[in-house]
Amino acid sequence: MLMRIRCSRLAISAAFIALLAACSTTTNQVPVSPTLPEVAAPVEEGPLVVLPLSALPETPVRALAGKYVSVAWAELPGWASDDLKNVWSIFLRNCRGLVRPASGNLAGPARAAPRAWQPVCAAAADLGKASQAENPATVRAFLQTWLQPWRIQGADGKPAANTVTGYYEPTVKGSRTRGGVYQWPLYTVPADLLTIDLGKVYPELAGKRVRGKLEGNKVVPFDSRAVFDARVNKPPAIVWVNDPVDNFFLQVQGSGRVQLTEGPDAGQTLRVAYADHNGHPYVSIGKWLADQGELPLAQTSMQGIREWAKRHPNRVNEMLSANPALVFFKEEIITDPEKGPKGAEGIALTAQRSIAVDTTYAPLGSVAYLATTQPASAQPLNRLVFAQDTGTAIKGAARADFYWGSGDEAGAMAGKMKQSGQMWLLWPKAAGAPSAR
Repeated sequence: MLMRIRCSRLAISAAFIALLAACSTTTNQVPVSPTLPEVAAPVEEGPLVVLPLSALPETPVRALAGKYVSVAWAELPGWASDDLKNVWSIFLRNCRGLVRPASGNLAGPARAAPRAWQPVCAAAADLGKASQAENPATVRAFLQTWLQPWRIQGADGKPAANTVTGYYEPTVKGSRTRGGVYQWPLYTVPADLLTIDLGKVYPELAGKRVRGKLEGNKVVPFDSRAVFDARVNKPPAIVWVNDPVDNFFLQVQGSGRVQLTEGPDAGQTLRVAYADHNGHPYVSIGKWLADQGELPLAQTSMQGIREWAKRHPNRVNEMLSANPALVFFKEEIITDPEKGPKGAEGIALTAQRSIAVDTTYAPLGSVAYLATTQPASAQPLNRLVFAQDTGTAIKGAARADFYWGSGDEAGAMAGKMKQSGQMWLLWPKAAGAPSAR
């Protein structure tokens, strides 16, 4: 009897895995944040308050895929010359996410262990009250006193080297209402979109989620982009954008800023932040254009795609429908133009200091050191960074997506970036090797 029950569960699990294959997102650009946060996002205003260890319950350890070797600070390329000006405020903000109690929920990305970071963040909160806290020399001394560098190793036992790409927050023009050139919507989450945490049903599928919808009493994959566009009962649009390619690339990046140029809100800028997605795999429209013989693959840059769309306005929908993935958004008020959108940690990203990572190697919230090169260049880009975001294509040891900031200049840098790089985790000395919850 027990065997029959077990086999039945495996059969059901296999069906869910098949749905997972149909619904999972496998993009090479989208930094997709988890749909349901593990706990409430940290409040970023006011002094940093660090809970005592007694208020941070111990939760089960999440196994990491990485191998780590402790090294001296001198082994970090360019560490002594990294300008740490303005890093302290980012470090304190990152601590707000680090010291949140862990819930033990395995559906979200692995987080840096809160108890490991509690003493460090408590010391940082104390130092933050001192007048010299923003001094780069003080920051460097604090980091070297409290943290230990750990080099991420590859499966071959050698220092891991992997691809470092870039992403950014686009700025587009839009309107609250549809009309004129404003014909391309950014939608809120559909009411019939289901997100299923498989681990809550079957422990062997912990950490797996699928997206779908109900048809009768069956869960089926959610609508592809083309099917969704043909729906009658669409959700409300937050804004209507004036350019289909701008609309598309904003979805690829996962968030963006919209300058309202029409209606009573004209002159205002709002943020549309990632809220969910339809679960379909990302398909490159650049590759589609190349496969169709429309453009050489080398010319399928963002600008090349824009130019093709201008020459073939009647085929734009055909091109966009080649990618079945669709992102849904929520509106956010921009309180500080210098802060980026919130990453998977619930912390606002910082231009050229935040990265998206594979959390099975670099737990979310980790302080890290990245050694790579400037986009399309051999010029070194070595700096302290914060693992504050995730991306479904960001997989493997030392793999990173570098956040460049907002606007066209950031987009130009992100679009050119495909470099090789190495990564070190900077971990609390007293905690030993990196660990996750």
